[in-house]
Amino acid sequence: MHRYQTGMLITMCALAVGQAVDAADVQPDDQAAVGAADLSTVVVTATRVAQDSQALPMSVDRIDRAEIHDGQSQVNLSESLATVPGVSVQSRQNYAQDLQVSSRGFGARSSFGVSGVRLYSDGIPGTMPDGQGQFSQFDLGSADHIEVLRGPFSALYGNSSGGVISVFTQDAPPGFELGSTLEYGSLNTQRYAGLVGGDTGPVNYILDVSHFQTDGYRRHSEAQRNLLNNKVRVKLDDVSQVTFIANAIEAPFVQDPLGLTAGQVVANPMQAGTGADTFNTRKALAQEQLGATYEREFGANDSLVALLYSGHRQTTQFQSIPLATQAALASPGGVIDLARNYSGTDVHFTDRRDFLGTTLTSTAGVSYDDLDEHRRGYLNYIGTELGVEGALRRYETNLVHDLDEYFQTQWDLTQKLHATAGVRNSVVDLSSHSHLFVAGALPESGTRYSATNPVAGLSYGITDDLNTYASFGRGFETPTLNQLAYRSINGSLPGLNFGLQPARSDDYEVGVKTRGADIRADAAVFFIRTEDELGVLQSAEGRSVYENIGATERRGAELGVTADLPANFEARLAYSYLRAVVADAYSGCAGTPCTTTIIPAGNYLPAIPENILYAGLTWRHPSSGFFATAETLVRSRIYADDRNTGHAGGYWTENLRTGFQQKSPGWQTSEYLRIENMFNKAYIGSVIVNDANSRFFEPAPGFSAFVMFEAKYLDPRG
Repeated sequence: MHRYQTGMLITMCALAVGQAVDAADVQPDDQAAVGAADLSTVVVTATRVAQDSQALPMSVDRIDRAEIHDGQSQVNLSESLATVPGVSVQSRQNYAQDLQVSSRGFGARSSFGVSGVRLYSDGIPGTMPDGQGQFSQFDLGSADHIEVLRGPFSALYGNSSGGVISVFTQDAPPGFELGSTLEYGSLNTQRYAGLVGGDTGPVNYILDVSHFQTDGYRRHSEAQRNLLNNKVRVKLDDVSQVTFIANAIEAPFVQDPLGLTAGQVVANPMQAGTGADTFNTRKALAQEQLGATYEREFGANDSLVALLYSGHRQTTQFQSIPLATQAALASPGGVIDLARNYSGTDVHFTDRRDFLGTTLTSTAGVSYDDLDEHRRGYLNYIGTELGVEGALRRYETNLVHDLDEYFQTQWDLTQKLHATAGVRNSVVDLSSHSHLFVAGALPESGTRYSATNPVAGLSYGITDDLNTYASFGRGFETPTLNQLAYRSINGSLPGLNFGLQPARSDDYEVGVKTRGADIRADAAVFFIRTEDELGVLQSAEGRSVYENIGATERRGAELGVTADLPANFEARLAYSYLRAVVADAYSGCAGTPCTTTIIPAGNYLPAIPENILYAGLTWRHPSSGFFATAETLVRSRIYADDRNTGHAGGYWTENLRTGFQQKSPGWQTSEYLRIENMFNKAYIGSVIVNDANSRFFEPAPGFSAFVMFEAKYLDPRG
């Protein structure tokens, strides 16, 4: 954005908020929004039962609506999860490749989508049975809160090693609600949203629709996205209810700028990568999903939850595979066309009872998920015309399903001592059928992965406000279909890479939690050893080949602090230390064609910063509804390859969010200004791990400014 445009944005926001302060009937939006921070943390992701996290022997955080909504674009998880220690969510400024999400280093290597971390929205998995997840369909505009679970107990959610991220849609207020949002900012970023909701006795409903578009920071990085999210809860009687969920995303045109070499970053960080313009690299996406959850209470102590969901996802991606590579008979081409039908169910029963004079709460459940993928590959040229869909070179049907049984229990041994344990048995079946004859490829192939993973933890209350805990768990992460998709970069080895094995982890954690009248603090240290970790052998032109690498070890510490300070100030701190290294040497790959190289023990795992710090300070003026939040984010350098020859330097940036929230009879209005990278630092936002051409780097934008206006009509009578 030009400087005069940025100045106009700031001036517009200043005028709007100035008029708001002068209005005679202005009142705070609501006391929860402008008052002190809520230091209690009630979560359901940890144990599938709503309870305060203070006494739980695990690391779990909750991000409430104000942190997701106030002054935020509500487009990317990276906006909200910076305040959670142990989690790294990087917006790659490349909407064709989704976010780069990792938890305690798991998922950092993913070249497409999210793996190693399980995603949920209103209980419906955003992670497929193969472990591949997508965030793009999650609607933050209507989100009430987000819960983040890290460490050993994430194993109770099945095929994930690093953690669980769950988004929950808000309920409508009593009566009727109608709202709209307009946002405009740097890089021609625009977002328009509309929300309608209401509560009419037994029925509570929310419908949120939004449109997002941006020109992108780099050349060839334009993106468009349309979202719909609908939740309807029907109370059947005093003890049961059913909730219906419908959501959809349409991203008809998303350009892929690809990665840059170090030399290209120095020359011009805003340029597109080699081949992006030539082949018009891009992605189109459409997804529709339906789900229903039935909940019933049986007396005061027993309850049943049954979930059923189904959806379809269509993705077409144009890559920059060179013509010479595609000319090989076994090459799958340079266009990927994926049609995925998926469905599943999860049923669990919770019982709470007195046992030997103590309280015992147990949950037993079963889940089944199914994925039917039709994968086609086409040449990305016809004659001399590049970047178009050419001849069919790959056509296969891939089937994945998992069947899991799980059990977890919490035993309150005394008023201060609590034991939590559980186990999950997972069986994942994958099969592939090729509809085309390809020399060297089997027409039918498949494999089965299975694991039984126990977890256990003990929590002790030293005082009413101070708890300490210890926990252990075993994790399990299968290769995803995208990780299995290629056996070689040039396509000389056709078929799925069923030689890959699941990664298996032993995870140890100890921690302390404290809470006072004005402060909450959580601290944890952990050690994780992983065998057969899934790593990128080689990556080029958007295609990655994976391998099982040697054993790895992660040692880390996390600290999260939230405090109410005098004079209407609030402070938030999140610090993560993570040393993730190779424990046993293994054979890796360098360059193209691949040259075998030894990766020695002690090398750092790529794309994982050793230190991350978030510090935020908020000041509120309750009588006017004004707030301002200043944020600092610090990250140490990250390596871009297993050999640790390429790296992105560490950086620190400052952001500012400020705005007014007003309330008058029947109406609520808000005006926000958000400034990112306030001092215009030049830095690398994310890396593409082990790119064969050393095109590792994805630069982040400089100074950016955005304004947002909201209006909401409320009628408590309906």
